[in-house]
This record gives sequence, C-alpha cells and structure tokens, in this order.
Amino acid sequence: MKLGISLPLVDIKGDPATVRDFAQNAESLGYHHLAAPDHVLGVNVASRPDWGNRNTSQDFFHDPFVMFGFLSACTHRIEFSTQVLILPQRQTVLVAKQAASLDVLSGGRFRFGVGVGWNPVEFVGLNESFHNRGRRQEEQVRLMKALWAEPHVVFKGQSHTIEDAGINPLPTRRTIPIWFGGHADATLRRIAKMGDGWMMLAHAKGPEAEAAFAKLRGYVEEAGRDPGTIG
Repeated sequence: MKLGISLPLVDIKGDPATVRDFAQNAESLGYHHLAAPDHVLGVNVASRPDWGNRNTSQDFFHDPFVMFGFLSACTHRIEFSTQVLILPQRQTVLVAKQAASLDVLSGGRFRFGVGVGWNPVEFVGLNESFHNRGRRQEEQVRLMKALWAEPHVVFKGQSHTIEDAGINPLPTRRTIPIWFGGHADATLRRIAKMGDGWMMLAHAKGPEAEAAFAKLRGYVEEAGRDPGTIG
C-alpha cells in the first residue's frame, strides 16, 4: 500500500515557504505522493445566498501545474498527483503540454487525476460547455495519450483536430498515468476502458465500498483488461 497526503491549501494557504516545508516534511516522513485539488474560479457568495457549503472565492487554490513544478525542485522522491484536475474546462493540447513538462521536470513523478467538475460558473468563465463535459473528457484523454506517445499526431474527433503536429518535450515514459475521479456509472466505465486508476470518494469499510469495487472490477473485465492493473 502506498500512502499519500493532500496539501490542505484551503487551511494553510499557499505561502512558498509553507508549501515547500509541507512537501519536504511529507517526503521525509515517507509519504509516497503529495496530492492537490484544483479550482480556477470561486464564486462570490454575496451574490449567491443559496450557494451552500461548496467552494467559493474565499477558498485558496494554487494552479497544480505551477505548484508541482515549484515543488519538484524542492523535493527528490515524493510523487505528485492532481486530485482532481477538472479536465473538460481546459484546452486539451495545452494541458497535455503542461502535464508533459511537469513530468519531465519532476523526473517522471507525476500522476494525473482528472474529473469532470461540478461548477458551471468555472466552465462559463473558461469558455467551455458544462453540458457535454463527460463525453468530451473521454476524447480529451484519447488525444492526450496520443500526444504523449508520438512526436507527431494526426487526430480528428468531435471536439479536436490535430493536423500532423506534436508537443515537445514528451513525457519520460511516453505516457502519464491517468486516474479518474467520480462515482457516476459512466466514469467507472471510462476507467475500465482507458484509465489507470480510480480516485474514489471516501467509503466506510463495508458493503457499500465492496460493491463499488466489485462493479469497477466487473467493468474492467468486460473491457478485456486485468482488474489487477487498475489502481
């Protein structure tokens, strides 16, 4: 079992020394990876009295790629994991480039956790559609894997077109592990088809968790893959 720890940026904020000391202490204590959440925009709750207990503009989030790039120079062994980055609200090719650069600069220490998000305000602000985000995410992952594997790519999908072009640098292993976050049935099927792992929300030990794992294992087998290869 590999143990990780999440950077509690909402609580400790993001002073460079604080973030560095947290990461270095986690590494010295033997943690396998350091995780960070992702939000780009936070709403002003003064104009949304019914917003509820969800992320707002008062919550602090560093951009994960920038922060992990900084921390890769401050650490030696600990790995980095987005948990999770909201992929469909971003430009796919740019994300593939950012992830590859982080992977190279960190010496292959990056694991890419992706999700579809829940906040339409962010999608509007980033000029992306909130309504087709699940379907678009699947195409995004296919495109990123292609861009990471080969120096030049020809790709034609519903939302993306690449005309014999590629990113440079490529990741150290010509791929980056992609783990999906979420609990929708479509997400589990997406993991079974193309994922390296599942970033599930916390379940207490017992039937609910076992049923969720069993469902995923079943989907992985249906996809012709070995459940033992899915994290």
